[in-house]
Amino acid sequence: MTDIHPKEPDAPARPDDTRLPRPVVYPVLENQPALVTGANSGLGKAVAVGLARAGADVIVNYVTDPAAAEEVAHEIEAMGRRAIALQADVSDETAVQRMFAQAIDHFGTLHVVVSNAGLQRDSPYDEMTLEQWNTVIGVNLTGQFLCTREAVREFKRRGVDRNLSVAAGKIICMSSVHQQIPWAGHANYAASKGGVMLLMKSLAQEMAPYRIRVNSIAPGAIRTPINTSAWSTEEAYADLMTLVPYKRIGEPDDIAQAAIWLASDAADYVTGATLFVDGGMTLYPGFATGG
Repeated sequence: MTDIHPKEPDAPARPDDTRLPRPVVYPVLENQPALVTGANSGLGKAVAVGLARAGADVIVNYVTDPAAAEEVAHEIEAMGRRAIALQADVSDETAVQRMFAQAIDHFGTLHVVVSNAGLQRDSPYDEMTLEQWNTVIGVNLTGQFLCTREAVREFKRRGVDRNLSVAAGKIICMSSVHQQIPWAGHANYAASKGGVMLLMKSLAQEMAPYRIRVNSIAPGAIRTPINTSAWSTEEAYADLMTLVPYKRIGEPDDIAQAAIWLASDAADYVTGATLFVDGGMTLYPGFATGG
């Protein structure tokens, strides 16, 4: 499987960006190990580091580029947390089961699982190959099924430990604004994220009696390697801002902050929800003047 995450590009400053200082995060997840898939780059890296700032020990999952994953793990260890990098293709059932077994053996249990790994294989619809379709569905949707299933098995086995959290476990699925907004030329990706939405809701409904909370984060335009062409030039950035009422691109840490909240007991009465972190993209800004 080809890894979707290349080396992080430099992020050029934008005159209309509002870059606030990173907020202080209290150790609300101390002694609650977390597993983040696709955590060697992009949103997964930001979430893994953010959860560590909030007190969690972290399993850093990756497909390729073990050096990048080890770098993330070392960054987490520098905060005084424990971390381990584990390779697994999330579309492979055996690999996912092996990863969870290794993670639980290493840390004793898991309290938070962030199913983040995802990729794109873009194509006009009539030119899209079955391989392109299956690759995206396999990682983005089947991968979330396999990872959340293993998470549920561990959370139900352990149950609630009220010394650590009022929930037995917290699952966060990484979705997209394209679970709601159609995306021509990206039918496989949009279909996968639409599937994630109802997978998450169905799982949340089924697991609520076990005090297992399941939610999604739906990012909009975020400054990551997967969409460099959308923000790397002044012209591209200006064009992108026509879709974002808040008039700045999102940063990976915006997603990390949302994940920390959803994983904490502060969000204990929240399950089956999609948290859109999109600067208002899902407000359909083209209709702001009446359409």
